[in-house]
Amino acid sequence: MYKIPLSKPDITEKEIKAVLGVLKTPHLSLGKNYLEFERLIAKFAGVKYAVTVNSGTSGLHLIIRALGISKGDEVITTPFSFIASSNCILYEGARPVFVDIKSDTFNIDPGLVEGLITDKTKAILAVDIFSQPADWDELKKIAKKHKLYLIEDSAEALGSEYGGKKCGSFGDAAIFAFYPNKQVTTGEGGIILTNKKKIYELCRSMANQGRRVDNGKWLEHIMLGYNYRLDEMSCALGVAQMKRIKEILNKRRRVAELYNKKLKVIEDLEIPHVKFGNKLSWFVYVVKLAENLGGRKRDRIIKKMVEKGIQCSNYFQTIHLQPFYKESFSYEKGDFSVAEDVSERTLALPFFNTLKEKEIDFIVKNLKEILKNV
Repeated sequence: MYKIPLSKPDITEKEIKAVLGVLKTPHLSLGKNYLEFERLIAKFAGVKYAVTVNSGTSGLHLIIRALGISKGDEVITTPFSFIASSNCILYEGARPVFVDIKSDTFNIDPGLVEGLITDKTKAILAVDIFSQPADWDELKKIAKKHKLYLIEDSAEALGSEYGGKKCGSFGDAAIFAFYPNKQVTTGEGGIILTNKKKIYELCRSMANQGRRVDNGKWLEHIMLGYNYRLDEMSCALGVAQMKRIKEILNKRRRVAELYNKKLKVIEDLEIPHVKFGNKLSWFVYVVKLAENLGGRKRDRIIKKMVEKGIQCSNYFQTIHLQPFYKESFSYEKGDFSVAEDVSERTLALPFFNTLKEKEIDFIVKNLKEILKNV
């Protein structure tokens, strides 16, 4: 059993009371809480519409369908992300076209995007990786110039800001996700965000088995849909979390600042880069090790940290070198060199709201010792 876990949700009596309150009613699905959760998220992100779904992955899938992206189409995206940001494209028979990333922010490199646009390209799907906003101004210019849809996978960036504007508000549509390691959790769950009524209505209907948005007959289905709904208990948990969002983000910033202060003097690693003008909501705390400490040495560092009772992890494996993608598309090592280099050198340290300074000191002390002897 780990002494210090990699992540841990911040659940208080307020959340417990909210969930128990739902269990005392007959409305365990499609009650008042999902509407309130949508309202709070939409207001927070500064968008008109929101649709709760059972995962961020489901949200991305519905956006792809709502935009009419299908077999034979291409979507430009990043190979350095959680695999859902590419899988959602494959669900509809389209193909993800990968673009390498920047070595400092780990986000898609806009300078490489235009060279891969073809007559099959229908959208750009960018990711706010590790809560670091993508270069949205540049991506919006490219999308507008080539008449492409812009999709924002902001699963990890609830509360992050780019140019003073909240993540989740830059694309034609966006998603947040609420897995237990996220800033706000509903256990499992996600939400679709958009300012476009048509996208909202399509996603609302498809998430609810293709029923009418305007409260049509329960057994009448006007389009192909899915059961992607989020239950009332989860939504009640989300509402309680959103009512604490300022407190939650402040706690995460405090932990990140402590790490920054204590780790910046270590020569063998780089602390997270925050691009000027951006504000991070701190999904995870990921450092980049020196070049000579990548690959197998990084894995040994993780193993030794675990032996000390400190759970750490590599974050992320590149998507194009995942077994399924290699087999399906014949990708090889070296295809996206920056993403591969970052992937072999990134190390996620324990990060959660209630991490104490003495625990951070314990983590930093052991990491220093291990780096000296690895």
